[in-house]
Amino acid sequence: MDAVEKRVRAFVRVKPTADFAQDMIKFGPDNKSIGIYIKKDAKKGVVNNRQTNWSFRLDGVLHNTSQELLYETVAKKLVSDALIGYNGTIMCYGQTGAGKTYTMTGATAEYKHQGIIPRAVQQVFRATARSVDPVIAVRISYLEIYNETLFDLLSPVTSHGTGDAQMAVADCPQGVYVKGLSIHSVRHEEDALNLLFEARKNKYCASSNSEHALNKNSSRSHCIFTIYIESRFRAFSDVKCIHSKINLIDLAGSERLSKTGSEGQVLKEATYINKSLSFLEQIIIALADPKRGHIPFRQSKLTHVLKDSLGGNCNTVLVTNICGEAVHAEETLSSLRFATRMKWITTKPVINETYDREGTVKALEKEIILLKQELAMHDSLANRSLVTYDPLTDIQIAEIKSQVHKYLEGAIDEIDIVNIRQVQEVFKQFKLIVSQQEHEVEARLRSKYTLIDKNDFAAVAAVPKHVLVPLSYHEEVTLVHLFPPVRKEESRSSLSGRDLDGALQSKSQLIISAKDLDVTEGATNQDTANTDAQLSKSPPVEDCQRPSSPPSKPEAFEQFKEGCGSEISQIFKENKSILLARKKRSSAVAKKINSIKREMEGIKEALEAQKQERWQQGEYVDEKGQIIVDEKEFLLIMKLKDLKEEYRSGYAELQDLKAEIQYCQHLVDQCRNKLISEFEIWYSESFLIPKDVQEALKPGGNIRPGMIPINRVMCLEEDEQERFERMQETMMPASPASVSFYRAKMKTEQKHTYTRAMSSLERMRKKPGLVTAAGKNKPLSFLHVT
Repeated sequence: MDAVEKRVRAFVRVKPTADFAQDMIKFGPDNKSIGIYIKKDAKKGVVNNRQTNWSFRLDGVLHNTSQELLYETVAKKLVSDALIGYNGTIMCYGQTGAGKTYTMTGATAEYKHQGIIPRAVQQVFRATARSVDPVIAVRISYLEIYNETLFDLLSPVTSHGTGDAQMAVADCPQGVYVKGLSIHSVRHEEDALNLLFEARKNKYCASSNSEHALNKNSSRSHCIFTIYIESRFRAFSDVKCIHSKINLIDLAGSERLSKTGSEGQVLKEATYINKSLSFLEQIIIALADPKRGHIPFRQSKLTHVLKDSLGGNCNTVLVTNICGEAVHAEETLSSLRFATRMKWITTKPVINETYDREGTVKALEKEIILLKQELAMHDSLANRSLVTYDPLTDIQIAEIKSQVHKYLEGAIDEIDIVNIRQVQEVFKQFKLIVSQQEHEVEARLRSKYTLIDKNDFAAVAAVPKHVLVPLSYHEEVTLVHLFPPVRKEESRSSLSGRDLDGALQSKSQLIISAKDLDVTEGATNQDTANTDAQLSKSPPVEDCQRPSSPPSKPEAFEQFKEGCGSEISQIFKENKSILLARKKRSSAVAKKINSIKREMEGIKEALEAQKQERWQQGEYVDEKGQIIVDEKEFLLIMKLKDLKEEYRSGYAELQDLKAEIQYCQHLVDQCRNKLISEFEIWYSESFLIPKDVQEALKPGGNIRPGMIPINRVMCLEEDEQERFERMQETMMPASPASVSFYRAKMKTEQKHTYTRAMSSLERMRKKPGLVTAAGKNKPLSFLHVT
C-alpha cells in the first residue's frame, strides 16, 4: 500500500503567568494563529526599519489549557494510530522554564496534573485490556542525552557521572536504534508508571548541582521515552504481526547566554544544548528542502536518534512551549520560527507489518498439499497409478522387511526402488538387523566370559596373568559377518573400533574366564567399599541446604500444632467435631422432614380421591347433618394429623440445629483465625526476625516497649497500605482511573524511603561510640596500666 504524505503538526502552548504581555501576544479567533507585536525602540532613532510584527499559522494555540485537554488535542489521535501499527513522535521544544517537562511528564503531586507520557501509557493499557484479538504486548525504554553522552534512565547500574560507554546509536534496515539501551516489558499500567517515576528520580540525579537562572529544577538534558507496541493475532489464518513505537521527546531548553549569564558547569551544559539544537534546526531546514539530497543526521547524537522521527515513516507532532512575558520576546519568536519550519517537513506514515513463523509453516503445508496433487497428476499421466506418497502402512513395512532378509540370504539379487520412503525404510531394516546381531553376540560373550574395564587397575591387579586370555582367531572368524577381518598381529584388539564399543561397552576391555569369577568379585567388592567410604565423607546433595533457611510453612505449621499451639489446636479440633456432628444431625432431620412432607402429600392425594369417590356414590349424613366417612378415610385423616404434628416438631428441631450450626461455625472461624495469627507470630519470631532485632525487642534493647508492636515488626508496610486505602476513599470518586498512578507513586516513595533508611543505618553502624543492643549486657573492658 502506497504511503500518503503528511505534514508535521505543530502546536504552541503558552505558559500561564501573572505578567502576560497582552499587548505583545495576540491570538487569532480560530485559535490556530498567533501574532507578536513589539513596539519600536526610540533609542534606535527616527529611521528604524526593524520588523515589529510577526504572524505565525499553526495547527493549534493552547492557552490556559488543562493537561487533559492538551492530551485530547495533541496526543490521543497519535496514540490511537500507534495501536494499529503507525509509528508516532511527540516533541516538546522551547526555552528553559517554558513548561516542556510539565507538558511531557507533568507533576506527580496530583493525578490531574500528569502529562502526555503517563496519559499515553494509560491509553495504551486501556486498549490492551479491551483487546482480545490481537494480543498486545508493551515494552518501554527511557534515554537521556546529557552533554552528548547517552544515559539509560531505566538501568539500575548506569552512573550519571560517566555514562554508559557501551551505548551507541546504530542504523539497521528497520530504522535507528540505541545499542545497549535496556527495553523493559510491562504488563500493567502501574508497572510502567513505576518505571517512569524511578527514571525521573535518576534524571534529577543527572542534573547540574548549580541552579539555572530560569528554572532551578532544569535537568539540562534531552529525554526520549519510547513505548514499543507489538500486536499478534490468534487466528492461524491471519499471520500478521504489527509493530509500532511512540517516541515522547522532552528537549532541553534553549537560551541566550548573554541574558542568563551562565557560568561554570551551567555554561558548559548550555553550550552542548545550543549546539545540538542548532544541528536539529539545520536538519529541519534540510528536510524541508525537496531538492536537498543528503541530510546530515549524524552531526549530533540527538539528530541521529531522531532520524526516524523527523524524516521517517511516522506521525510527528511538535508542541512549542513559550513564555507569555515581554522579557522573553526574542526566545518566543525563535521558538515560533522553529515551529513554522517543522510544519514544512513531510513524512510518509505506513503500518509496520511482519509475518510470523507460524503463518509461514501454514503456507508451506498448503504448498506441500498442492505439490502432492501435482505429483499425483504427473504419475497418472506417466501411467504409474500404483505409486503412493503417503506414510508406509504396516503391511508395506513387513513386505520391505521380508525383501531385506531375502536380499541378505541371497534369495534375491536386488530390491525394487519405488519412492524415497521405501528407500528410507530399507536402510532402517538393515540397521535393525545389525543391531539385533550385535545384541546376540554381546549376550553370547557375556554368558561365556566376565568383562572388566582395562582402566580398573585394582581389578586387573587382583586377577592372575594366566587368566587373561585374548580372543582366538576362531572366534574372530565366527564374528566375521559382523566385524571386518583383521591382521593376526592385531588379534589382541580384534574387535576394534565402534563395533567393539557397542558389543563390549568399552574401548578396551579384558576377558576373564568364568572360573576366576570369585577373584574379580572380591576386587570389585573392595572397590565398592572404598567408594562407599568416600561417599559417606561427602554430604548428600539433598542435605546441602543452608542451616539458616527456615522450613516451609506447612512443615512449621505441623510443628506448631504439636508444640506451642497444641492447646488452641485441640480446641479447634473439638469445635470442628461438634460442628460436624451438628451438621450431620441437621442433614438427617432435613431428610426426615422431606420424607414426612412427601408422605403427607401422598395422603392428601388419597383423601382427595376418597372424597371424589364419596361424592360420586352419594354422601351419608347423620341426624345432626354431619357427613359420615368410612373407616379407610378416617384412618387417613388421623394419620395425616399425626404426620403434621411430627412435621412441626421436626421443623422446630431443624431451626434449633441451624442456630447451633451458625454459632459453632462462628466459634470454628474464630479458632481458625486465632490459630493462624498465633502461628504467623510464632513463625516470624522463630525463623524470620533476625537475632539482632530479637535482642532489640527484649527488655533493655534499643527498641523501647511501645515503639513498635511485636505484631508489626514483620509487616510495617501495612502503614503504606492504610495510607493508600485512605487515598482511595478521597481520590477515587473524583478520578476512578487514578489508581495505578497513585499506587506507582506510593511504591516509588516507599522504595526511596527504604533506601534512605538503610543508608542511615549503615552510617549509624560505622559511627564511633554507638552502643548496640548486643553490647549493652557485656562487661566493661579495661586496659591494664603498668
